[in-house]
Amino acid sequence: MSWRWALARRVAALAAGTGAGGAAQAQRLLTTSSAAGAGAALLGRQQHLPLPSQIRSKVVGCRGAAFVSSRWLHDAQYQVRQDADSRSQEHRDPFELVADDLSLVADRLRSMVAAEVPKLASAAEYFFKVGAEGKKFRPTVLLLMASALRFPLSESAEGGVLSMLADKLRAPHLNIAEITEMIHVASLLHDDVLDDADTRRGVSSLNLVMGNKLSVLAGDFLLSRACVALAALGNTEVVSLMATAVEHLVTGETMQISTSREQRRSMEYYLQKTYYKTASLISNSCKAVAVLAGHTADVSMLAYEYGRNLGLAFQLIDDVLDFTGTSASLGKGSLSDIRHGIITAPILYAMEEFPELHEVVDSGFDNPANVELALDYLQKSRGIERTKELAREHANRAIKAIEALPDSDDEDVLTSRRALIDITERVITRTK
Repeated sequence: MSWRWALARRVAALAAGTGAGGAAQAQRLLTTSSAAGAGAALLGRQQHLPLPSQIRSKVVGCRGAAFVSSRWLHDAQYQVRQDADSRSQEHRDPFELVADDLSLVADRLRSMVAAEVPKLASAAEYFFKVGAEGKKFRPTVLLLMASALRFPLSESAEGGVLSMLADKLRAPHLNIAEITEMIHVASLLHDDVLDDADTRRGVSSLNLVMGNKLSVLAGDFLLSRACVALAALGNTEVVSLMATAVEHLVTGETMQISTSREQRRSMEYYLQKTYYKTASLISNSCKAVAVLAGHTADVSMLAYEYGRNLGLAFQLIDDVLDFTGTSASLGKGSLSDIRHGIITAPILYAMEEFPELHEVVDSGFDNPANVELALDYLQKSRGIERTKELAREHANRAIKAIEALPDSDDEDVLTSRRALIDITERVITRTK
């Protein structure tokens, strides 16, 4: 950095940091900077400082010290803005950004799912216990979305009033994160019964530990708790959005267990089912966050589009990992989908390249030999690569939705938007 830039930054720091006294110091520093001693005190490199005559000769059209001073001040302000931009670009872990709120959500969820009947209480809190909470992916996305859509608060408000207002605006978004997580866990409990699963999140599934009946009842109980919390928000549009997400979960699961021969071969059918089962909940929850924040329909739709494409990208990578991951890394048995006869994107793409795979798919995968044959075709195809490419397309759409949000100069808002983009990148590069 040149001596001129160093002086500029020092001037800006004095002018901005210590009020009127700082401004006076800054002006004195500017007017005396032509002396070698002042420059040496600033930089510790007196031998390299230009003489006053040299300074004046390098400023084209300079007509006095006032011009030089104003120019330095302008450069100082520019440099400080650049430094601030650079600091704001520093990488921040998305989960750490909302760690305090995530902890609060986890504690509140444990209290919300308490039940009078001990067995029901144990079942309902099974996946909310410390260590079994999962990645907290959905609450993290929603809390970041709430921050990314935050309106600036009036700077004229007093500190205490400002804090109370911020807490009041934050509360409904915490509620949406909690409601979404309860709906999600309820769907997992029901899915595990339907799939006869024995593991979930790296531990024994609830239906294996406590039986199918109690697992179904626990899922129903969580949905009822979510409904109570949703009603308390008092926003009919948000209630409609979340009710639609629940409807889609049921529709998607029904689509999965009742497919015809043609539907099992259809990429369009697969993507629609994937939207219902995975993407609808996060997309409608993101839109609910925007609605609760008071944003326009256009901004709410951008939040929805982010969630929709993030959810689709997430499931596409999940389908890849079902073939490439391990049981330990995924928290469930690898190849679980194909062993249950569920046809996902990698196999659908492989079928396009190798039509003879249609016959194998049509005959089902109860026979382990058919599973091995399908895997052989998949290995020879570009099914995995094409699924990753499709996931990238949806990730890019999610990122564009964030980039299209209204401009903001609030550093916290910008940090949260970058974190949402970072999460999107993590979704398509994850290995578990």
